[in-house]
Amino acid sequence: MTAAPTQGTPCIEARLAELGLSLPPVTPPVAAYVPAVITGNYVYTSGQLPFIDGKLTGTGKVGAEVSAEDAKSMAATSAINAIAALKSVIGDLDRVTRIVKVVGFVASDPSFTGQPGVINGASELLGEVFGEAGVHARSAVGVSVLPLDSPVEVELIAEFQ
Repeated sequence: MTAAPTQGTPCIEARLAELGLSLPPVTPPVAAYVPAVITGNYVYTSGQLPFIDGKLTGTGKVGAEVSAEDAKSMAATSAINAIAALKSVIGDLDRVTRIVKVVGFVASDPSFTGQPGVINGASELLGEVFGEAGVHARSAVGVSVLPLDSPVEVELIAEFQ
C-alpha cells in the first residue's frame, strides 16, 4: 500500500487520477434515505451498489450467475461510489483521516463461502486511494438477496477533520 496522505496536501483526488479513477455523481437513493450523513467527525455512507453511469454492472448470486472475480470488481466499483457519497458531504477528500470500517454484503449462492475475497475488491481500492488511512476494520457478509438483485453492496464509516 502507498503511504498515507500528508495532512493539508491535496492528494486524494490526484491519487484517484493516477489510478485512472474518477468519482461519479452520487447515485440517487432508491428508497427513503440519504447517501451519507455526518455525525461528529464521522461520515456514515448508505450501502452503495456497483452502479456505473446509472446502471447496475451485473445482477445475480455470486457463485452461481456471477463469478467471484467479477463480484470483486463490483465491490471496488461500490467503494468508488461510497467515496463519492463521502465527498458529497465533506467536500474535500483530503479531510479524511481514516477509513474506520467497511461493511460488505455479498448476494451468495448457498454454497459460496468466498465473501471476504469479494469484499477485498473494496478494501484494496480504499488502501490504494487512501494509503495507510484506508486500512480499516471490516465485515464481509453473505446474504440471500440485495436490492435490485445486485451481487454486492458496500458501506463505509470514515473519520475526517
